[in-house]
Amino acid sequence: MDKNGTDHQKTCQDNGSRRARRGNSIHTISGVVLDELQKASMMKRNEKYGSLPLREKQILNSLVPEQDSSCQQGLYFQDGSRRVDYILTYHIKKSGAFRKQPTRHGDNASKSSTKKDQPLPMKKNDPEIGEQDLSMDYHEDDKRFRREEFEGNLLEAGLELEKDEDSCRDADSEHGCPRNQTLTKTYGIGFVKIHAPWNVLCREAEFMKLKMPTKKVYEVNHGNNFVEKINTFIHKITEPLHPNLEEKRISSVKHLSYPFSREKQHLFDLSDKDSFFDSKTRSTIVYEILKRIACTKAKYSMGITNLLANGVYNAAYPLHDGDCESENAEPNDRKLLYEEWASYSVFYKYQPIDLIRKYFGEKIGLYFAWLGVYTQMLIPASLVGIIVFLYGCATVDDNIPSMEMCDSRINITMCPLCDRTCSYWKLSTACATARASHLFDNPATVFFSIFMALWAAMFMEHWKRRQMRLNYKWDLTGFEEEEDHPRAEYESRVMKKSMKKEHRKRKKHPEVVNEGTNKWKQTVETAMAGVKLIGLTFAIVFGVILYRISTAAALAMSSSPSTKSNVRVTVMATAVIINLVVILVLDELYGYIARWLTLIEVPKTDKSFEERLIFKAFVLKFVNAFTPIMYVAFFKGRFVGRPGNYVYAFQSFRMEECAPGGCLMELCIQLSIIMLGKQLIQNNLFEIGIPKLKKLIRYFKSKRTSVPEEEHDKKLQRYEVDYYLEPFAGLTPEYMEMMIQFGFVTLFVASFPLAPLFALLNNIIEIRLDAKKFVAELRRPVAARAKDIETVLRPATVLITPAFVIAFTSDFIPRLVYLYMYSTDGSMHGFINHTLSYFNVSDFKSGTEPIEPMQLGYKVEICRFKDYREPPWSLNGYDISKQFWAVLAARLAFVIVFQNLVMIMSDFVDWMIPDIPKDISVQIHKEKVLMVELFLKEERGKLQMLENLIARGKEAKSMENCNNHSPINRPQSHKKSSASLHSQNIDV
Repeated sequence: MDKNGTDHQKTCQDNGSRRARRGNSIHTISGVVLDELQKASMMKRNEKYGSLPLREKQILNSLVPEQDSSCQQGLYFQDGSRRVDYILTYHIKKSGAFRKQPTRHGDNASKSSTKKDQPLPMKKNDPEIGEQDLSMDYHEDDKRFRREEFEGNLLEAGLELEKDEDSCRDADSEHGCPRNQTLTKTYGIGFVKIHAPWNVLCREAEFMKLKMPTKKVYEVNHGNNFVEKINTFIHKITEPLHPNLEEKRISSVKHLSYPFSREKQHLFDLSDKDSFFDSKTRSTIVYEILKRIACTKAKYSMGITNLLANGVYNAAYPLHDGDCESENAEPNDRKLLYEEWASYSVFYKYQPIDLIRKYFGEKIGLYFAWLGVYTQMLIPASLVGIIVFLYGCATVDDNIPSMEMCDSRINITMCPLCDRTCSYWKLSTACATARASHLFDNPATVFFSIFMALWAAMFMEHWKRRQMRLNYKWDLTGFEEEEDHPRAEYESRVMKKSMKKEHRKRKKHPEVVNEGTNKWKQTVETAMAGVKLIGLTFAIVFGVILYRISTAAALAMSSSPSTKSNVRVTVMATAVIINLVVILVLDELYGYIARWLTLIEVPKTDKSFEERLIFKAFVLKFVNAFTPIMYVAFFKGRFVGRPGNYVYAFQSFRMEECAPGGCLMELCIQLSIIMLGKQLIQNNLFEIGIPKLKKLIRYFKSKRTSVPEEEHDKKLQRYEVDYYLEPFAGLTPEYMEMMIQFGFVTLFVASFPLAPLFALLNNIIEIRLDAKKFVAELRRPVAARAKDIETVLRPATVLITPAFVIAFTSDFIPRLVYLYMYSTDGSMHGFINHTLSYFNVSDFKSGTEPIEPMQLGYKVEICRFKDYREPPWSLNGYDISKQFWAVLAARLAFVIVFQNLVMIMSDFVDWMIPDIPKDISVQIHKEKVLMVELFLKEERGKLQMLENLIARGKEAKSMENCNNHSPINRPQSHKKSSASLHSQNIDV
């Protein structure tokens, strides 16, 4: 039992003793009568496993707690001493012979029944209703029998159960409930409270090889004196950033941990058995028992997972430690987490990782530790990104290419942007786009891309070291994950296959079925389903492309000059919004589809299920989020053609081109809107709005009753309040969100240097949002042990490829090629003219020339377009020029050099920084040495005791031989020596 619950337990014990003195008796469950055979079986189980009386071992109904009793919270059994470690819930449905009108929640339910609450007899002349009732009764009786068998097996395994139902609603008495019988406030739901006694906890802890702290304490060395002084100094400086916990000081001692063993209980500190196993460990032990206990009434049925899948029970969960939001709530770990972790007012503080692990388990603790490390590492990346952005702002007026583009004195006439309706235009009109592009397309962005690649490698190494420290601190250094129990769906599939085999054996000509062929066929079907989904994403992106092309053509035919001048902005803004909406919708849809595809495969264990689900969800959501961005980065403007020979979609619409300043600015806008919109909408709407909407729906439902929701909640037991919370659905959605964000930060960071800053701001809110969700809005998950999350992080490492964005999207490589190969004075003067090709307007195809060729006020004979092609007066007019191949070769060379440079530097960082910190390696070795010394000391003690015993035995024997020479004292001495030997044996 937790330390916080000691006072609460004493109060409950006092209240329980007062109730016992008043003569209250324990009543069995109303409506559930065990036959004589079951009673005999229960007696045998209790005689075998328990030292408690039989009445306390049976499935008990609760006593009515007094209004001023703190036991009313439902954290303990009705005796006030046994803590509730786990809860099972099930639906209670009435028999088909009678129908009852549902009664309202609250105190009115315990009053005498009125006429409208009397059972309604079934119509005898309606055979359809009768058959439905008989079918319902059969299924409900089958579930009840399976529950009785399962609960009986739990009793046989040593667990203690207590049952609460709304049985008072079923009472036919006109006087309502008995005075001392529990009325559950949750109508139609029965609760089974489970308690694991000390002997069961010890037995299962030994089976599960749980490491528990021993009495042996040793001093922890945090490195040499210099390093220890630096750590102490940093800790003092960051003192305001640490949460207000009793354990926030750096401890200089640590208990030596060892897998629990009943034979070596003397090694462990068992002075307080109630707090030796905390609530997290107790619930984990009970859950392991629930998973392996068999229910043989249903063939091949095994464990609680199968019973939940078949509707025998509708929920199974451990209890929260108590209330967290009330100011008058008793101190507990949940309330402490709510105040020091789940509050937005402590956003600047570190997370209480040790307390998170203590309450939720190692797996959830590792996730939030990883999220904290990732968020901390975003701070230097954000600072560098801000510096790069400010550098672009400071040098925009000194950028020669943008200055030449904005100079109206340079008379550069550009070719029309569309057929017929578009006319010739001046390059200087794109001045704003060129200046804005320089903010993100400058030499500093190349440095920032290299920096972010190294940052990703540093982040991975830093997390490995942090993970090893947590493994050492949480006693997970020697932990090895064992194969989990089979999932309910897997057992059901095995059951169906076994039944089919038995059915085929009964036939005269059994069919030969190749199981390997069926498995291969199932794998192919799953892969094809995934390919179809990815094809759906590409189809939607292609549809948005067609929208952009058609909308641009339609707006170009407008008679409004302002509309014509803002065609690019209008098309780009509307297309980005459409992409964002599609991404959000498909993101939720792909989450369900990934789970459905994983269910089709029927993985054997929960770990295998989670790994496959993460891989499928990552692939689908990655394609969904990044396909529109990749189109703008790598495909837009690449397959346009040239004037007089454009590429058309469906022979009607010209493929869209990049702006004169390049596609990098549009990529930046698209990336920023999708990234910010996805994070803001998903965080605020899906993670905050939907839970509040569900709570609002529950509020309106409670308005139909006579008791308001606030008053109703005050009267609910702890297990009833937790029942109305949302069930825990796993960490996969949280991981997916962070992995997609990691892609935004690393893959396209060259086009948007402020991405780490927005990711940092989002994560600061995300941590507190997830904390509040886990503490206050979700049922308490079963604590799961894990020592790493490398399986989840492995797909994220493939995203570190920003070289392609720099090489093919920005103008960095063309500028370098011009500067070192074609510039006459070693400067960027003339770069714009170098990147533009010539076109003779007389070469337009019939029907594609501008309708208004004199819009600029003069006749145009030569127009320019952005490409590397030969001029029309050359022998190979309009062919690709040598400059194009030089730039392409430089781009490919840059990708190869950049990627290999990043890989070499990442490997160097990996080599320089060891995965295991030196002090942790020393402490792990020290623990092994101390453990060996402890056992050697114990063995020496045993040998010394045995030698003393032998020596004392020889001494007693010699005294006996001496006394044999005296016939007078012989009987007395013989009796005395026998007594001494007997006392020695007792001492040993």
